[in-house]
Amino acid sequence: MSMTTAQVFELASNQQLWAGHLIDTTVPVSETTLPNYSPIDNTCIGSIANGSQQDVNTAVTAARDAFEHGEWRRMSPAERKAIMQRWCQLMHDHMDELAALDCVDAGKPITECLNTDLPATIETFEWYAETADKVFGKVAPTGADALGLVVQEPIGVVGAVLPWNFPAQMYAWKVAPALITGNSVIVKPAELTSLSAYRLTQLAYEAGVPKAALQLVCGLGEEVGAALGQHMDVDMVSFTGSTEVGRLFLQYSAQSNLKEVVLECGGKSPQIVFADAIINEQTIEHILSAAFWNMSENCSCGSRLLVHSSQKEVLLTLLKEGLQSWKVGHPYDPEVAIGPMIEKAHFDKVVSHLNTAKTEGARLIAGGRIHDELGSGWYIEPTIFDNVSPDMTLFKEEVFGPLLAVTSFETEEEAIQLANQSNYGLAASFYTQNIHRAFRVASAIKAGTVSINGFSEGDITTPFGGYKQSGFGGRDNGLEALSQYTQTKTIWLVN
Repeated sequence: MSMTTAQVFELASNQQLWAGHLIDTTVPVSETTLPNYSPIDNTCIGSIANGSQQDVNTAVTAARDAFEHGEWRRMSPAERKAIMQRWCQLMHDHMDELAALDCVDAGKPITECLNTDLPATIETFEWYAETADKVFGKVAPTGADALGLVVQEPIGVVGAVLPWNFPAQMYAWKVAPALITGNSVIVKPAELTSLSAYRLTQLAYEAGVPKAALQLVCGLGEEVGAALGQHMDVDMVSFTGSTEVGRLFLQYSAQSNLKEVVLECGGKSPQIVFADAIINEQTIEHILSAAFWNMSENCSCGSRLLVHSSQKEVLLTLLKEGLQSWKVGHPYDPEVAIGPMIEKAHFDKVVSHLNTAKTEGARLIAGGRIHDELGSGWYIEPTIFDNVSPDMTLFKEEVFGPLLAVTSFETEEEAIQLANQSNYGLAASFYTQNIHRAFRVASAIKAGTVSINGFSEGDITTPFGGYKQSGFGGRDNGLEALSQYTQTKTIWLVN
């Protein structure tokens, strides 16, 4: 039975929300738990299972047996498609419940969860369900003496290690393409945001996904995530999160079975406003969304605004006016756009960046207030700093909080140089009316996604991932994502 948002919020207030292991086994799993605190007011809303290496071993054993001998891989693509479509219908039926779980668990505004995250989550599953019987192998042009088949086979046991900032949506980005191609998938949700992953997996079983083909192991990254990365019988890990932890998964692979690893990591994305850009209401909306959407807890956050000097004063005035509609407050309020930081440690980090920007000489022109009177006190206004030079910390380091750094430039070449002056390369956006400049700049920027005259990560049809220290090994979304969950085999038949 689906719950309403009000019922989920009531359970949270009574500390009754739960996320546990979903492992296909008769062997007892660990019974230790972790309290689950909501960033909204730092109160306990329930608990999650605290997994161990043995729990991972148990899940991997079941996943391997399912892959080698179970039904999921051997179903026709059309059968897997039908099950996933039933799952999508259940997601539609439970949308309010799933959105409320992400709201209370991650502190995300409920309007954002209902209108953006959950629709995108369902769209991802629907889209990959449709690929099941529409993506084919190839026949090589061999001549009459042989037949060469190029086929894609599921890679095996896949570990999906999720971030905390988009719990349901990142579950979809990993699980949908991995599962539809016939793999056995083990999901490790972020310990800070496990609720929607638990509920989505339960709905998968209701739709007909075999339990051994999709399992959930909750717990800490240093225990469960590391165990998946180091396991000799896990064939592939897809991870979204910090670059620091991404490096660990590459080490785990090298130290174990050389498993495939796909990483989507940090970012310090530029937004560029050229002298010929049209600055209107839509432009302001896109720049602010790029900078502050999801409390800026977003890897593709456009946290560096590079502005031609001739445009800067007008643009900053309009940005300050536009921020007036970005209400900071309790995420249950449908009018709220900015909720809390995810946890105290992250809040402290963002505040430290705010104070460092002031100390290093950046000019505070909007926001900057900490709303310690709200709930947990981890609420920070969208904040804009001007006169941020490339040597300042705010220009160089990923903050993952609502601080926008503004830097002026004079020439196109300088703008490109500033945009690429980062260890990251996940996304970028720029504004111009010159079509020749648009192609030049889009080609010159070193980023996985470049949007012109608006902020976008693309959509489900386009691959998403990064250059440099923002990514490694593959892409989420698009048909390209399917390839990282499969292996290519050549079958050569001699006539």
